[in-house]
Amino acid sequence: MSVALDNASLERAAEMDAADPLRRFREQFEIRPGLIYLDGNSLGMMPKRTVERMQRTVTEQWAQGLITSWLGADWVNSPTRIGDKIARLIGAAPGEVIAGESTSINIFKALTAALSLQNGRNVLLSETTNFPTDNYMMQGLAKFSDGAIESREVAPDKVLDALDENIAVLLLTQVHYKTARIRDMAEVTRAAHDAGALVVWDLSHSAGAIPVDLNGANADFAVGCGYKFLNGGPGAPAFLYVAKRHQHAQPVLSGWFGHARPFDFEGDYDAAPGIDRFQCGTPPVLGMAALEEGVDLILEADMGALRAKSIALSELFVELVADRCGEWGFEFVCPTDSDERGSQVAFAHPRAYEMMQALKAREVIGDFRAPDVMRFGLTPLYTSFTDVAEAVERLRTICVDSEWDRPEYRTRAAVT
Repeated sequence: MSVALDNASLERAAEMDAADPLRRFREQFEIRPGLIYLDGNSLGMMPKRTVERMQRTVTEQWAQGLITSWLGADWVNSPTRIGDKIARLIGAAPGEVIAGESTSINIFKALTAALSLQNGRNVLLSETTNFPTDNYMMQGLAKFSDGAIESREVAPDKVLDALDENIAVLLLTQVHYKTARIRDMAEVTRAAHDAGALVVWDLSHSAGAIPVDLNGANADFAVGCGYKFLNGGPGAPAFLYVAKRHQHAQPVLSGWFGHARPFDFEGDYDAAPGIDRFQCGTPPVLGMAALEEGVDLILEADMGALRAKSIALSELFVELVADRCGEWGFEFVCPTDSDERGSQVAFAHPRAYEMMQALKAREVIGDFRAPDVMRFGLTPLYTSFTDVAEAVERLRTICVDSEWDRPEYRTRAAVT
């Protein structure tokens, strides 16, 4: 069946693109013709400049400079150098952010550092719908401790009520990975501190997507990944924020790059001063190089303009889905107030998985989150308003023609 396009919405989107103050950034990414990529909240697109940086790192610094590039190309300082750049995106001061390792490893670092500061308290608290790796790390610590540490999870709206004299650390995601709900960082941190708890914030769906002010909120610890809105590439190094007042904490992962004098090769661990003590293993130089290009690019943009465009993109998406696809029963699962949601939209549907596969076949890339959520990331640096309007038209097409109802779309892939 031929489905008529909504030319009015496409024309309106084109006008919005023409007035977009961030439109110049789109051409700085590798975008395949015909592709509508709405999954930058899972893996950001590749900046064009990253190719040249990686070539230089591999063919000059590694191939020619070899081990001398640790100093000659300043590889050795990449964790703090890139960390200071990320600090500018999340409201932290120089010397409070380190880049390296994975988000999960940095959650472990933050939880154990916070626990070391909380004598007499032993409960790690989170919400039941938090991103699984966060809660898995809590559960793993509890099991390893053989009962000395307790992992506790409560319903999302019961978190503040669960703060009592036993809570050592509260671990929360600022922007929820499914619903995009934004928690009030300052309010939650204040409530935790009033109860004597420290807070670890997961900024994986915040950094580079919404304004973040860690120091303004008096935050304790924070983590985040480099491959989503920071466009650092698949498996990019993550980052860890530790407020300066907590940097005396003794790291449990006491690796050699966190030693005060790593190249003295001493037999006993002596933690480095400041944020450097939260380093662990040798920095992954190739990943660091790609991440730095992504961070540098987003630092060229105005965060206020990024947030304004993010809201406009999501408002257009929600409006057009209701107008063009309302009869197919999509349930909007994000906050209706745009100020309360991050840079993504999500809809629940009983056939969400099959529909997402059909959309991918039509060159619209979003993702599926079990059990029934279709999620679409809106990355203001490269997502256009025309992308949104075209995506909704293609969604309507697969609904009208029942393109999703095919056997090959029913088998769950290893990555959804």
